[in-house]
Amino acid sequence: MTERLTIIDFVEKYVGIYSSNTFLWEKTGGEWKSTSYSQTRKEAYRIGAGLVALGVQKGEKVALLSEGRNLWVLGELGILYAGAVNVPLSIKLEESNDLVFRVKHSDAKYIMVSKSQLPKIRTILPEVPAVEKVIVFDELDEYLEKEMPVSEIQKAGDEFLEKNMDIFIQRYRSVGPDDYANISYTSGTTADPKGILLTHRNYTANVEQAQSVIGVTPQDRMLIILPLDHCFAHVAGFYTMMSYGASIGTVPQGRTPMEALRNIPMSIKELKPTVMLSVPALAKNFKKNIESGIKAKGPGVEKLYNFALDNAIKYNREGYNKGGFCSWWRKPLMWLFDSLIFKNVREGLGGQMRFFVGGGALLDIDLQRYYYAIGIPMYQGYGLSEATPIISANAPAKHILGSSGCVVEPMDIKICDADGNELPYGEKGEIVIRGENVMAGYWKNPKSTAETVVDGWLHTGDMGYMRDKDFLYVVGRFKSLLISADGEKYSPEGIEESLVENSKYIDQVVLHNSQDPYTIALLVPNKDALKAYLKETAPDADPASEAGKKMMLEKIQDELNSYRKGGKNYGAFPERWLPAAVCVLPEPFTEQNHMVNSTMKIVRGKVEKAYEDRMRFAYTPEGKVITNPMNLQSL
Repeated sequence: MTERLTIIDFVEKYVGIYSSNTFLWEKTGGEWKSTSYSQTRKEAYRIGAGLVALGVQKGEKVALLSEGRNLWVLGELGILYAGAVNVPLSIKLEESNDLVFRVKHSDAKYIMVSKSQLPKIRTILPEVPAVEKVIVFDELDEYLEKEMPVSEIQKAGDEFLEKNMDIFIQRYRSVGPDDYANISYTSGTTADPKGILLTHRNYTANVEQAQSVIGVTPQDRMLIILPLDHCFAHVAGFYTMMSYGASIGTVPQGRTPMEALRNIPMSIKELKPTVMLSVPALAKNFKKNIESGIKAKGPGVEKLYNFALDNAIKYNREGYNKGGFCSWWRKPLMWLFDSLIFKNVREGLGGQMRFFVGGGALLDIDLQRYYYAIGIPMYQGYGLSEATPIISANAPAKHILGSSGCVVEPMDIKICDADGNELPYGEKGEIVIRGENVMAGYWKNPKSTAETVVDGWLHTGDMGYMRDKDFLYVVGRFKSLLISADGEKYSPEGIEESLVENSKYIDQVVLHNSQDPYTIALLVPNKDALKAYLKETAPDADPASEAGKKMMLEKIQDELNSYRKGGKNYGAFPERWLPAAVCVLPEPFTEQNHMVNSTMKIVRGKVEKAYEDRMRFAYTPEGKVITNPMNLQSL
């Protein structure tokens, strides 16, 4: 039987094997400095013992709010060594009520926080009287009541270890595999987010499962550009890399969110990572930057680049079936173009990148083919926080572009219909899994726990199918279905993605039909592209005039009509599910307006709640006409 390790056992094991290897990279004082595995454990001991000296009891909750940095990782390890539970909080939580809810609901008695996030904590502190201490990662000129620097914790830890090492060892050895490691809050698609209870064994089991599909070497370096509060960064980042003796780096924080974004390309260039975690929004952004750079080199280079790209995509096919007798002549061209063009493209991403691990929302196959063509495959995976999170992943050894990857082992998976019956290979239904990576439940929410985990099986709420016993295809949300008036159901994601991918005039779209007469689209237009279209087709038309706006709205309607009979995209989707009415919206879905979560997924519930009035209007005869007053006003 497999040994059921705690995260503490896990750290002790791999520090023992890779003690002198670098584990952490961080840019301080203008240069990247390394921290070895043994130094990492030493610092975790100092913080852990300091927390014990402070009075932190086993099982107590410590919230952690900080940008990605060494102290995030060391802070979490210190919390776990003290036998406490980390409550990781997203730095993107701006509203005080979001933070207040999580700190109160989790019963956090302590908070670890960076200097830049401290103002948020100071604002909410009067509302969370149960918080006893706020531990600040950075030195300040002045500390308010309840605040203290982490250096004091470290100093107290040194003294405690010197006199009471046996008590500290006793504390961390008392932690069991089924003890909670994290309460990880969902982004909150409903009024209150759920606190996902993840145990020590959830994490170590998922690392073992991840190893069945993802392999790296001790020489690999990962730059983590995703939020550290999400368990994807924990498992695919910290702990999987640790299990291979590899290293991780974090992007230096900026004074502003924009500066932090600008630090990403600088970090890639300097640290030269060999692997990175990504989500579709970042993948699209990298591609956009690459293509802007190619375009700037002139039409000749752009033409050659596009030819090389087309050749590579046709040769690679879906990855596992690349090449073949009919494509033998493309291979020499691949080598030539790789040395002339793609090698330089890869230099822009540090020059040593081997592959990305993709998570979050579905990554369309065209984007997967693009990265495969330039020589840095983006291996799509699938998971969710309730599964700690990895369920499947593509990897260099075994992959199919367009799939969600090979199911991790050991883990049970089945595809079920609405009545819970298991479906055969190839049939779509809800993805249901069972394994040691399944969460312990939702904190203080037995009702949701009972609905989500039934007899040990986690009902993901996602729709997919198994191609065979290995490969999973995720195709949308099982619970976000379009439901027609006659009760028939259809998953909207394929139509939504196709509209955005195939039209430069559409930036974001959410389809809705809840037993209504027809489907409607909540659509965010690309106003710049529409204005450019208007200037090209009617140079004298004013985009601010009613006539100009009507022409732009009619262009959006033309794009939708291309999926109907006579259009270039006809037959791609059943016509009955195409939107018969459109709500053109005045602003995009963003994290700031809470319509996009931290992994850049659109939160349907929030979008539909925000635009309830618009949706009601879309089901009226006047609202069904795209040039209606509300749509005109949105432009």
